[in-house]
Amino acid sequence: MLGTANKRTVLTLASTADGRDKHDVTVVPQPSEGLLRFREWIENNKRRVDQLSNGKLAYVYVPDTQSDGFLYFNRYFYSQTDKHGVIVDERNNHGGFIADYVIRALQAQVAMGISSRDNTDLVDPVAHIPGPRVMIANQMSGSGGDALPWLFKRAKLGPLVGTRTWGGLVGIGDYPRLIDGGGVTAPRGGLYSAEGKWEIENLGVAPDVEVEQDPELVRQGHDPQLEKAVQLALDALTKSPVVVLKRPAFPDYGPRLPKP
Repeated sequence: MLGTANKRTVLTLASTADGRDKHDVTVVPQPSEGLLRFREWIENNKRRVDQLSNGKLAYVYVPDTQSDGFLYFNRYFYSQTDKHGVIVDERNNHGGFIADYVIRALQAQVAMGISSRDNTDLVDPVAHIPGPRVMIANQMSGSGGDALPWLFKRAKLGPLVGTRTWGGLVGIGDYPRLIDGGGVTAPRGGLYSAEGKWEIENLGVAPDVEVEQDPELVRQGHDPQLEKAVQLALDALTKSPVVVLKRPAFPDYGPRLPKP
């Protein structure tokens, strides 16, 4: 209904036309269905990865490298630490900052086991996914969305699938507003590698496995880039299955009391 966006609105619902079982429901209509469609796309991708991998792989979407990116990464990554591997999808990532936090989380490996008297054993770090990691990027991944796959490849975490990223990593920001309410930006910060070389700008990040989104396949309901990422992760799991940490035999320290 027009004029009801973000306002509490009462709807009267019934399962039959005569309205005998009618009841009222209070809703708050959204001004746009864009965010709902976006969340549906993420959840459908997560469901597809789960189905294609028989429950072995997690799916994590990172929309940017700002607040939403960290929010979505934390929400989806740490709720799926029971999986054997992870697909990190950063297609259309429009950047923000440098997502080194994401890389550090993906680098985590089991260091030790924790034997518990009252519960099942744990591992440290508890919040990690131990198996293969595959990232997906495309030509609409830019700025921090360029840096994230570059850092992923530099850390040798796994293959990058998709198409070359945008290649626009020079940052802007922190400029005052103009007196007429307008604004202006200018290049403010460029990035170079630890080897002292300018990276990414005007080049982008090339995938290890290039996969175009074939329009015909997409129209048929496929996602070639996502499906290739799942295939690579499953191949890696076949070659190197996740090893479950086993508790060693309890030590025998001998008698505790002196002999009479």
